[in-house]
Formats: sequence, structure tokens, C-alpha cells
Amino acid sequence: MIKLEHLKKVYPNVVPLKDVNAEINEGDIISVIGPSGTGKSTLLRCINLLERPDGGKIFFKNEEITSPKCNVPKIRQKMGMVFQSFNLFGHLTVIENIMLAPVKLKGETRQAAYDNGMRLLKMVGLSDKYLNYPDELSGGQKQRIAIARTLAMNPDVILLDEPTSALDPTMVGEVQAVIRELAKTGKTMMIVTHEMNFAHAICNRAFYMDEGGIYEDGTPDEIFVNPKRENTRRFIHRLKTLEFSIESKNYDFPAVVSGIDTFCQKNMISRRKTNSLHLSFEELIQQILLPSLVEPKIKAVIEYSEENDEISFEVFYNGAVISPEESDNKLSYGILKSSASELTHEAYNGQDYSNKVKMIFK
Repeated sequence: MIKLEHLKKVYPNVVPLKDVNAEINEGDIISVIGPSGTGKSTLLRCINLLERPDGGKIFFKNEEITSPKCNVPKIRQKMGMVFQSFNLFGHLTVIENIMLAPVKLKGETRQAAYDNGMRLLKMVGLSDKYLNYPDELSGGQKQRIAIARTLAMNPDVILLDEPTSALDPTMVGEVQAVIRELAKTGKTMMIVTHEMNFAHAICNRAFYMDEGGIYEDGTPDEIFVNPKRENTRRFIHRLKTLEFSIESKNYDFPAVVSGIDTFCQKNMISRRKTNSLHLSFEELIQQILLPSLVEPKIKAVIEYSEENDEISFEVFYNGAVISPEESDNKLSYGILKSSASELTHEAYNGQDYSNKVKMIFK
């Protein structure tokens, strides 16, 4: 239904979309997720042509809608957009807000628009509010009205740009319930959201956006349960990461220790886990690895999971395949074993590293 080819969007000092390529099939419900600033909302606004792409092409039902010859207002009638901020007309009643576009743009009679509007209000659970004005409604009610207004145009595609982000947490559920019901109708939908459980439950596909494009595209389980790519995995599991390398025995030890401290403080990691991490770093790298490596090449990756309140400390290093357990420094190995909840070693088939030690702190 929609095809994106090398889509690009440039703003001063930032390029949110560098090279976006995707095909969206009829009936797809796609959750669009990713860190802030990765172009999720920009992607929806480009598809709807509220933002003009600076490069690439968009096809809708085999018609290139980025062509100068395209009838943009006509295309927008087929692509409904639900915004974060509702955008209801404050001087019109609820039913008048819903009737306005079908009457003005599609030429429907007022009676037909009224009847359809009341049907849609009943669908979103607000038929008793038809004569109210927007400022008499809660945020959740306004968003449900905005969804009904979008449906009144009977669009082929519905684009929802963080539809619950402006709502009080107590109102999020009522809007999500309406979207879940809408998903059962077979409409093609794209939903930008930071609500991961909702995103997982609602979609048949998910786009994880990063590095200027669709970094990973897959089924809900592929993205939310078993992501293939590293940035996706870190985002889904809410992992905070610190990496550092050591390539000399005379490296800047105080700077590394300070970096670990700053990382732990920033992520509010407990003092107990912080102390265990420092102790393991010193015993493994200072006492076991550096004395035994002639020309050290060490990479360390610390990951903190907010989800599980757990630290993973992976250390990759060169030299002969040998585990800390086999080293001559039994005292340091004993300290490592007592500090970590889990301690494993494996031969690592990397270009620069032949060993990997992984420690878990729970």
C-alpha cells in the first residue's frame, strides 16, 4: 500500500531521516519505536506530506505522492492523522468537530455526517458527550474524539503520532482500548509510541528507528522479545551502556575508575553493585589480565538493565585462550567468584580478541 524509497528529511543541524526504505502492506499495524530524536514523528509527517521530504520517493497505492503533480489534499483525505495534542476546534461541539471534514471536504450531507459521527462516538464510548465542547472534556476523552474525527473521513491509512504521550497516566488506558478495537477493523495503521507493552500487543510489525532510518524491522516477537541488532536490544531491554578499551599497561587508570563511578551514579546503581563492579574490574583487569598480557588489547562493556536492576560486565581480551580460573592468581579469581552472581569464560572468535569473560551482578 505504501512504499518508501530512500526517504530523506533534513533540518538545520540535524538529519532525522537519512535513507528510509520500507514497504507497508494493506492491513499492517506497525508500531514505530525508538529513542527520542530518531525521526519517528517525522516519518509519519512525511508519509502524510505534512512535511516535504528532501529526498527519495513515497508511493501510495502505486502513485508517487512526492511528485509535484500529486493532488496532496486528496491524498490526505485517505490518510488520517491523530496527533499528540488533539487539535480539536474549541468553538465547535464534539459532534460538529467530527462532522466538519466530511461535510466540507467530501460533500456529505449534514444528516449523513451526523449519523456517522454518532456511530463513531458510540464506538469510542462518548456518545453522551456529542453536545459538549472540547474544554469540557478530559485529555483522554479529547483524544478519543480526535480518533473518531479521523475515522469520520473513512481513511485507508491511520497514522497515530504518540497518541497517549500528552495524557495523564490514568487516561492512557482508555485511549489504548479504543486503538485496540480499531486495530481489529483491518485498517492499515502506523503508531508512534513509547509504551512498549502496548506497542508489542497492538502490532503485526514493528519498526525500530535509529541512525537515520529503520534500524530493524520485524514481527513483534522479533523486535520486542528477540531483537537481532545491538541498538534494538539495548533499547527494548532498557540497557544503559559504558564501553572502554585498554591497549597499554600504562593506561589512564583513574579516568576509567572515574568513568565507572559516573556511570553508576547517573543510573542510580546501588552502592553494593557499584563496589562489586569496581572490585571485579580491578581484580580481573589489574591483577589477572595486565600482568599476563605482553601487549594488552582489552575491551570492556558494562550494561545496566533498568528492567531487571542487573549489571552485565563483559571483558574481551587477546592472547592465548585462558580463563581467569586457570591463571596463577588464585586470590584474585576467588574474589571475582565471590563478587559476581555469575562468572563465565569462553573462547571468543573475534578478529582482535580470543577470550570473553562475562560477570553478572544482581
